[in-house]
Amino acid sequence: MFAKTGLRVLRAHNMRVFRTYATPAIDKTLLDASKTLHDASKKPYDANKKTLVLLGTGWGTTTILKNLDTHNFNVVVVSPRNYFLFTPLLPSCTVGTTESRSIMEPIRHIVGRRGKDMRFIEAECTDIDVATKQLTLTRSLDPTAHTHIKYDHLVVGVGGTYNTFGTPGVEQHACFLKEINDASKIRRRLKDAIEKASFGDVAPEERDRLLHVVVVGGGPTGVEFAGEMHDLVTEDLAKWVPSLSRHIKITLVEALPNVLPSFDKRL
Repeated sequence: MFAKTGLRVLRAHNMRVFRTYATPAIDKTLLDASKTLHDASKKPYDANKKTLVLLGTGWGTTTILKNLDTHNFNVVVVSPRNYFLFTPLLPSCTVGTTESRSIMEPIRHIVGRRGKDMRFIEAECTDIDVATKQLTLTRSLDPTAHTHIKYDHLVVGVGGTYNTFGTPGVEQHACFLKEINDASKIRRRLKDAIEKASFGDVAPEERDRLLHVVVVGGGPTGVEFAGEMHDLVTEDLAKWVPSLSRHIKITLVEALPNVLPSFDKRL
């Protein structure tokens, strides 16, 4: 249900859904974009324009870029990630319903196909000097190299970090689901757990432990991942490993009385 909704939202935001046959082109675009740190866009800076720097390539930055007349500013985007990630479909990537490359789009492509001007710097902003309006950047491709750029207007859209709520052991043992690498890690962990449980000499207690998936958080991400996991078990694993599929257990943990607390309770 949520995956289909996510695709509708993707189209509503005029984002391209890349199918499997288009993925080699995407790979080449991402590779070309990451090989070089561009010092400037095709057009030089206009001294008569103010410089607008946007940190991050997430929802905030892409929304601004789509609605901004870049001809009025010298637009600079700074981020260690040179692509936009459509996060609502991340849970689908954990089980292979959607390939990771299908929800990634290079930020240069988003801007370029609209005929807008932008300078992109693949780096991490490590310091903001508000007094002098200067940013210190650490280049992603060379962490020992630092760059300083000036700005007139600054937009910080770098997103947030994981919230463990101070629970011991979470960072060491749990998987998060926020970035594309997180989805890949979960996918590998699921595959490895199933393969380990398939050996005949595995004790029943160890098998049940390996096949028990615990999802902490009853928000949209947790509920959708649990749903994707259920579909994987009932539609695929029941055919591939029927002897194991009936032992797979999915537990959803939520502190509040209801799941999806941000949605209407009637849902």
